[in-house]
Amino acid sequence: MKHKSIRGMEDILPQDAGIWRWLEDATRKNLQSYGYKEIRTPILEDTAIFVRSIGETTDIVTKEMYTFKDRKSRSLTLRPEGTAPIVRAYIEYSLDKISPQLKLYYIGPMFRSEKPQKGRSRQFHQIGAEILGTDSPYADAELIVQLDNMLKLFGLREFTIKLNSLGCKKDKDNFAGKLKKYLEGKKNRLCKDCKERLKKNVLRVLDCKNDSCIEIARNTPNIADNLCTTCKGHFDKVKATLKTMKINFVETKNLVRGLDYYTGTVFEITDPLLGSQDAIGAGGRYDNLVKDLGGPDIPAVGYALGIERIIIALKKKMPTLKTVNVVYVATLGDAAKIHGIQIAEKLRKELPGIIVITDIKEGSLKSQMRNADKNNAKIVLILGENELNAGKVIIRDMIKKEQDIIPRDSVIKEIKKHIEIRPPEEVEPQ
Repeated sequence: MKHKSIRGMEDILPQDAGIWRWLEDATRKNLQSYGYKEIRTPILEDTAIFVRSIGETTDIVTKEMYTFKDRKSRSLTLRPEGTAPIVRAYIEYSLDKISPQLKLYYIGPMFRSEKPQKGRSRQFHQIGAEILGTDSPYADAELIVQLDNMLKLFGLREFTIKLNSLGCKKDKDNFAGKLKKYLEGKKNRLCKDCKERLKKNVLRVLDCKNDSCIEIARNTPNIADNLCTTCKGHFDKVKATLKTMKINFVETKNLVRGLDYYTGTVFEITDPLLGSQDAIGAGGRYDNLVKDLGGPDIPAVGYALGIERIIIALKKKMPTLKTVNVVYVATLGDAAKIHGIQIAEKLRKELPGIIVITDIKEGSLKSQMRNADKNNAKIVLILGENELNAGKVIIRDMIKKEQDIIPRDSVIKEIKKHIEIRPPEEVEPQ
């Protein structure tokens, strides 16, 4: 019987792993430059953590979570998002005692049992960043500045940052009452899910993707008109700081998030390269979540990005991305093969920014050249019996289609002429 992967649980194959590794390395380097520290939480958590944080009436909790009972009848859930587990760890290990303000980031898989779509499998991967311990509007602004900087570092340019504020809990409750009153008269035009949301969590109507519900939402009351003086002042400072930093954003009426824990600043990032399913990521402030999960009264703000969707956008923008620092050592004969291994080790030691591949199949020169091409080699070093006896090596530039015979002791110098040596984490994905 031929086995296949579970639908929506996709393999990352060797030909794709390069761009994943490059993206993860670039992410770590950028976030660490802003003072973030990595945290890794378990894939499995107590189900109650997500019900209490995300909201028991949200689609994630009611329809999408992978939840099951273990041998001791405990209800466990594969994490559908990253923030709640981080807050759980923050409380459990009293991380607020380590630092009054903490910046954390994560990279890893999430799980939601929903219909697989472009860039969103049932196992999907996220990059996330969280700032815990401050309610300052400048924390919101710096988070968005860092996010904008990182997306541009990846090579994305056409993305849009949509921005809004939900206000404090009191503001949300006041607006929910006005929204419910407005929607009651249009109840018959709402989708089945939104009719239930109208009863249980009316703000979720604004996050619906049904065309009829989207049309109704265009003319609803505006959340921004219902902010208290404090929340309005906070949001004004966020916007002013972003403008000063020349961060382009679009203030978006009634933008909400699909998770109940958000308050205050919320934002979403979209990119036209993704088509109709254009969201790359989103985030916002969640000032009540730490306390709601049994911890101290600690404000926080964060975001999450979908790695699969970023990669889709990158491939559409730059479909021919290849590594430019691969050297392939082709050898003919046992003696040449041993010298080739020695040359490769010397290259790796003295030029750590390059990738060196040697022939391990003992194939013909023709097959080795094909293999070099498949591995996107920029340079091929050819060493046979004649070159070995003469103390020479053939160096071939695979892009320029030019080659030369050079002394073997000048290989390092010649490769530097052909390849821009860069640190491994800065190598373009293939």
